[in-house]
Amino acid sequence: MKWLAALPMYNVTPTLAGDWRVLLEHVRSQLRPWLDARGDTLELVDPDTSLTEFWLRDDVLLTQTCGYPLMHALDGRVQLVATPIFSIDGCANGDYRSVLVARKAASVTSLESSRGQRAAYNSDDSNSGMNLLRHAVAPFANGRAFFSSLVETGGHLASLKALADDRADIAAIDCVTFAFVREHLPALADGVIEIGVTASSPGLPLIASKRVPADGIDALRTALSRALTQDAPLATRLELAGFAQRLLSDYSAIIDLESDAARRGYPRLA
Repeated sequence: MKWLAALPMYNVTPTLAGDWRVLLEHVRSQLRPWLDARGDTLELVDPDTSLTEFWLRDDVLLTQTCGYPLMHALDGRVQLVATPIFSIDGCANGDYRSVLVARKAASVTSLESSRGQRAAYNSDDSNSGMNLLRHAVAPFANGRAFFSSLVETGGHLASLKALADDRADIAAIDCVTFAFVREHLPALADGVIEIGVTASSPGLPLIASKRVPADGIDALRTALSRALTQDAPLATRLELAGFAQRLLSDYSAIIDLESDAARRGYPRLA
């Protein structure tokens, strides 16, 4: 079997993309006995299709998704391997949250005071950019549209650039992404102010195809842990403290956040 692996979610800069690939190279090295015993190979790739298509491929040994599609488009169709634990505020035990940011010139000091502003979000199937923002807005919306307009940007970096270009005023940015932006792209971070944080939920999970056998999942978990021990400087650069073995049921918290917004009369970001 020729397996594939990719970690596409936190490639904020080419340097970080290279570091995530190095992590996968370490994982592949640690997996060598398991692969060789089966006569299998593992290729590290950059997905050339939509991420949803890639996540659903039968030959994916390891990749990373968002918790929202895990509970929707991927529900029952992939296996949960592990959840990264980042050494970033709000990321204890594999949780994460979004940082609410506003364009400095918008003179917004809180989410509540951003009524009537323009919001940017990355995609409809994002927990950090859409679902957590929807949940945060719901108590203030009173069942009505809260923002004057929305722009779907396709990614967190693009949302920050929309604020920088005066195409939007407010966004919710994954706290891991925002930490990397502050370190590697400080000019982009300097253009916004933090006006709050969202609720927490389980972080972006590492997943595998349903075709991966149980001993392969065990081998992956061991390989991930050993990869960090093998290369401590890499772990530091990636802000990785380890990997948690979260239960799939933990991710139902994401559905709870969605349901809570709907109960408050705010079923969609608006």
